[in-house]
Amino acid sequence: MSETMRAIRLTGPVDIDGLTTSDVPIPEVRPGWVRIRVMAFGVNESEVTSRQGESGPDFSFPRILGIEAVGVVDAVGEGVDLTSGQKVATMMGGLGRKIDGSYAEYTLVEAANVIPFDTDLGWDVVGALPEMLQTAHGSITTGLGLEPGQSVLIHGGTSTVGLTAIAIAHQLGATVIATTRDPSRSELLTQVGADHALIDDHTLPDAIRAIAPNGVDSALELVGANALANTLSLIRPGGTVCFVGALNGAWTIPDFDPFTIPNGVRLTSYAGEAIDLPSSALHYYLRAIEASTLNVVVAGVYRGLDEIGVAHHDLEHRDRPGKYVVVASTA
Repeated sequence: MSETMRAIRLTGPVDIDGLTTSDVPIPEVRPGWVRIRVMAFGVNESEVTSRQGESGPDFSFPRILGIEAVGVVDAVGEGVDLTSGQKVATMMGGLGRKIDGSYAEYTLVEAANVIPFDTDLGWDVVGALPEMLQTAHGSITTGLGLEPGQSVLIHGGTSTVGLTAIAIAHQLGATVIATTRDPSRSELLTQVGADHALIDDHTLPDAIRAIAPNGVDSALELVGANALANTLSLIRPGGTVCFVGALNGAWTIPDFDPFTIPNGVRLTSYAGEAIDLPSSALHYYLRAIEASTLNVVVAGVYRGLDEIGVAHHDLEHRDRPGKYVVVASTA
């Protein structure tokens, strides 16, 4: 094996043109860690933020970006129960932030953050899954405890997590109410599993109350913290709202008054890790995708590390809903 690999390693903030490859040392495996040959990965908003130098204190330069990856095991350290050539997924755990990430031919991660899987699905499909599937699955199970037959509002339905959460909730047997600000994307919401696709404007509260006069059982808040008061008001007593993301950039509520939470309504949050997507759950979702009973929306596929800049451009401009995936290797 060559002692170097191709990677996009940033020494400081850059614009899109600065996402260029260079030769860097292949990471050496150590006890408890796994070296993965990267086959594909999704491109995420947090990586755009990191590239621009606007991440939080858990991020530092120099850094290879990329918070998720799928690929095959290349080498394992002592104490790791995985085998060379095994297909695996990884995400979070400081990947691309505290440690070098997936914008490379190889990445080195802790074994605790590695999920083995088996599927004949293409890397362009599997590469879309780790982060958005972990977040959607975790927010629905841990954040909401959603049960079959219950109703759920997905506020921010055309985000990648929103689309995936719709598909998972539909697969679970829930009644799914999903929102979009763009009427042209209503059909997409129903295609992935929404029973009701609603326009997110001033008519939204009345539209939801017409569907659920006594309140919705639960909701995922993906739009922003400043939308929580309205979302909480639409939930029945005993129901739950889980705050997951802030598409509008509002992550906090200034001068928050807990008494704005309606009596009996629960408010939770979810920000998970790889451990929150057990291999059994990933196996279940892969079988559902193979059977075309769970729909994953891929906005664009890019071939090779040299196309990462194009993927960043398209993600920033949001021309199409869904996940942007880079297939780093076709071997």
